[in-house]
Amino acid sequence: MNVERISRSPEPVLDLTEAKNHTRVLFDDDDADFVNAIDAVAREAEDYGQLALINQTIRVTLPCWPRAMSFSLPIAPLLDWSTVTITADGEAFDDFAVMTGRRPALRLSGSRPQGEIVIEYVAGFGDAAGDIPGDLRKAMLDQVSVYYDTRGAVDKQAVSLSPHFARILGRYRGVRT
Repeated sequence: MNVERISRSPEPVLDLTEAKNHTRVLFDDDDADFVNAIDAVAREAEDYGQLALINQTIRVTLPCWPRAMSFSLPIAPLLDWSTVTITADGEAFDDFAVMTGRRPALRLSGSRPQGEIVIEYVAGFGDAAGDIPGDLRKAMLDQVSVYYDTRGAVDKQAVSLSPHFARILGRYRGVRT
């Protein structure tokens, strides 16, 4: 299975001023470090939590449809079922149902498609950073503080995931069976 994030919003997921206030930094000298930390935390949150924070197009390529009649989409959430398209060997395939939400999935409603399968859909909490749930925003702010406080650290163990970040992202993370 190959998973690609085709389009990502250039909008930052956290406000610079909000991140600085959370970290109790009152000067502008390290703004570039904060911008880099915010971007790194967004990527970490999306990868660790198997999420799209702001709406983005996801493309999943499979060599063939799995043995099961259902398939869990690897990046969540899926809020609009109408964004899902499937092609089988380059031909449109529409004999499926969509389960939206935090753990989206597809279920075949007819015969199994043949050949290479390409699934595209829009995942994310919305079009703007303000659509991201508050608990995720708080977790990301905590992680930005960790990155800021440990920048330049030589000890690899000093740079870690904030316990809040790991716990909250864990609630959103999918479980593979």
